[in-house]
Amino acid sequence: MNTKEPYQVILYYQYVPIESPEQFSKEHLYFCKRIHLKGRILVSHEGINGTVSGKKENIERYMEYMRSHPLFPGIQFKIDPHDGHAFKKMHVRPRKELVAWNLDPEVDIDPNRITGRHVSPKEFHQLLQQDDVIIIDGRNDYEYDLGHFRGAIRPELQTTREFPKWVRENLSDFKDKKILTYCTGGIRCEKLSGFLLKEGFQDVVQLDGGIVTYGKDSEVQGDLFEGSCYVFDDRISVPINHVQPTVITTCHHCGTKADQYTNCQNALCDQRHIVCPKCLEEHQGYCSATCKEGK
Repeated sequence: MNTKEPYQVILYYQYVPIESPEQFSKEHLYFCKRIHLKGRILVSHEGINGTVSGKKENIERYMEYMRSHPLFPGIQFKIDPHDGHAFKKMHVRPRKELVAWNLDPEVDIDPNRITGRHVSPKEFHQLLQQDDVIIIDGRNDYEYDLGHFRGAIRPELQTTREFPKWVRENLSDFKDKKILTYCTGGIRCEKLSGFLLKEGFQDVVQLDGGIVTYGKDSEVQGDLFEGSCYVFDDRISVPINHVQPTVITTCHHCGTKADQYTNCQNALCDQRHIVCPKCLEEHQGYCSATCKEGK
């Protein structure tokens, strides 16, 4: 890492009404570019969700700006050191939803009105060790495969909009159980836990700050998380368990332990697969000889 100019990556969200997401996005993009940040920020009528990278001094300037903004009092940031930018460009885009649930307006969830009880990493760690709990991973299947909490149910889905149907088809028998939900940074669980409550689940909690906060907690240190956490930037994955780190995935080509995702270089395929450094170089990012030959 360049110690003279250290970089940081931050992850954050806040559900808060924003009157004009389009205008806000334009002004916010201008500010982010002016202080040389790169990343991806989504803005909607229901709030903001972002992850950006930059030099430490510029990240601090951005966080100070956000904390002083009248819309975002108390906004929380997850901060990681990095050896450079984790993104190639800066995007701020207006969206209908921060997370694409595609729920009908009459059944949509407002996390400021209904959401699961937030628990600290320490309490979540304690709950994970109870026998009579149901642990739900609030992410997609490929994120789960890279790393997850021990005993968590794997969601058989690739997009968040599939969650309502999946919950109704797979979890209806657990409405009287204590439900633990978690996701990368917390934003997906805000609506997932609220949806579960609306569906009649009685006791629903969510990990405050998500997996990344759990991994930084000085007491639990990521204990009981297996594998790595998938992140949506150039890092692809970050370590979580600092007590007993494990790799639970294997290389698509040779079967050795590996935890690096890549997409097939054949644009017609684009298959996301795990690859070790040796096979990444040998196969040049292609998932198969057929894809390489058909490039």
